[in-house]
Amino acid sequence: MPSSKSIIPADYASWLTSLKSRIASAQQRAALAVNQELVRLYHQIGSEILERQTLQGWGAKVIDRLASDLREAFPEMKGFSSSNLKYMRFFAQQCPSGLIGQQPADQLPWFHLVTLLTKVSADAGREWYAAQAIAQGWSRLTLDIHIKNRLHLRQGAAVTNFEHHLPAPDARLAVEALKDPYLFDFLGLGDEAHERDIENALIRHITRFLLELGAGFAFVGRQFRLEVSGDEFFIDLLFYHTRLKCYVVVELKSADFKPEHTGQLNFYLSAVDAQIKAPEDKPSIGLLLCRKQNRLVAEYALSGINKPIGVAEYQLVRSLPEPLDTSLPTIEEIEAELAGDLIPPTPGKTKKP
Repeated sequence: MPSSKSIIPADYASWLTSLKSRIASAQQRAALAVNQELVRLYHQIGSEILERQTLQGWGAKVIDRLASDLREAFPEMKGFSSSNLKYMRFFAQQCPSGLIGQQPADQLPWFHLVTLLTKVSADAGREWYAAQAIAQGWSRLTLDIHIKNRLHLRQGAAVTNFEHHLPAPDARLAVEALKDPYLFDFLGLGDEAHERDIENALIRHITRFLLELGAGFAFVGRQFRLEVSGDEFFIDLLFYHTRLKCYVVVELKSADFKPEHTGQLNFYLSAVDAQIKAPEDKPSIGLLLCRKQNRLVAEYALSGINKPIGVAEYQLVRSLPEPLDTSLPTIEEIEAELAGDLIPPTPGKTKKP
């Protein structure tokens, strides 16, 4: 009797791989379709609540009764709490077209939408975060962290010379890959920390560090050794960027930016391109992280450098303004509005959904 291995066709493994990929894609499409239907349903419910509130003077007690009746009718379904119905109404009020700017709201899970609606006040900001969450596949926690850290104000803000040393499409992508400032307040270090202390802490918190760096960064090594003509040199941190298809050399400075820092990083980039970069890799880029930088001085310093380098600050202790959403209503304020008695916003008061 022939063994099972002898009857398996030669192309079975490749066909199985293809089949797994198609099944996974079908599962993703099915999940997206279910989510789209759910979000559209919530928008319809919210729109009808809003209409009845306007025309018939519905208050919070009617919403509570509706929530109770819907939970009794559909006990297997979650999402029909009083609070969630009020979020549906708020969703319909804020996004009457079902869009967040130009982004279809139903491309995002429901509680991603609740986070956007209750934590970002400006339409442009909501659209930016919605687009990023869709493109990057952010979890709700990641979205919440980026909103809290005001990523939309920091992304693409580093001083660079990329436009002079990279092709236009690559330059744009590289600029967007960097930010200024970088927030390292999760390290638990004070402003007196030295370079090696910061480096050690970043490695201990590598997952959080990669989240702050952004999508595409893959960690290669710390104190990465280079040998040039018998002399040893050590790169603080080396990454590979999977979207830019290049190495990223990161140098940490515990002091303020000085023009001579760019010369050292320029040397490291030359060595990495000569010794490590594969023929199919694109030119390596450098990121100089310093305690403080003068943008004009940094621009002058980079103008005489022949390798693509970005300069940005980092913060060990948060100095960004915390309140991003003080003009947004809490769930209590939404409830009060439904009751016809809107209370004024309380600065800094936000309740997570």
